[in-house]
Amino acid sequence: MDLDLAMSFHLVKENEGNLRRYGALLASGNSKVRLTGTAGEEDLWEQHIVDCGALVSLLPRGARVIDVGTGGGLPGMVWALCRSDVGVTLLDSVGKKCAAVEEMARMMGLEPHRVQVVCSRSEEFARLNREVYDVACARALSEAPVLAELLSPLVAVGGMVWAMKGPRCEEELAPGEGRWGELGLSDPEVLDYDLGDRHRKLVIWRKISPCPDRYPRRPGMAEKRPWYR
Repeated sequence: MDLDLAMSFHLVKENEGNLRRYGALLASGNSKVRLTGTAGEEDLWEQHIVDCGALVSLLPRGARVIDVGTGGGLPGMVWALCRSDVGVTLLDSVGKKCAAVEEMARMMGLEPHRVQVVCSRSEEFARLNREVYDVACARALSEAPVLAELLSPLVAVGGMVWAMKGPRCEEELAPGEGRWGELGLSDPEVLDYDLGDRHRKLVIWRKISPCPDRYPRRPGMAEKRPWYR
């Protein structure tokens, strides 16, 4: 899979006004609820909004997307603002974050049929919304094998699981080598890209078969007892 950064940044530039407005709302909301680890608008722009925008051209046309552990709406809000053809679910387990993101979506004029905010643990949400999304993504949430267990049950066969990662992602992937099929996933593909002096990686698994019903396990088990052991 090829990442067309030029097309992604064309879409970011085309929607810069709305993205900057979202960044201002995010910075303001961050002063009340910890939505990201970065406070200033320019830092939010460079470290978060541009980072998320880099992937926007990869989304399939008309995709149903879920952003798990969305925090302040990253990456899902950025994708919704750049791509009017996609529908995005923003999932987080923290009520205050969900309320803040829902208010930002309302202020940005994003209709509920385009952006839906859900407050739930991913393990519980997946039980009732199994294999309905085209893309499930997480950013800065957990290590890759944990994400694979949490996200695979949400994705329809033929869809994709994405994990936005930094330089160490191959170390995270090593324990699952040759065993991703147990979750209904292909072996991962890793896309490398640079944003200024920051090296970033996107891990992509294809959903090749239904995920066994035993996944995801109850909350906390993916971290405590990794599926590959």
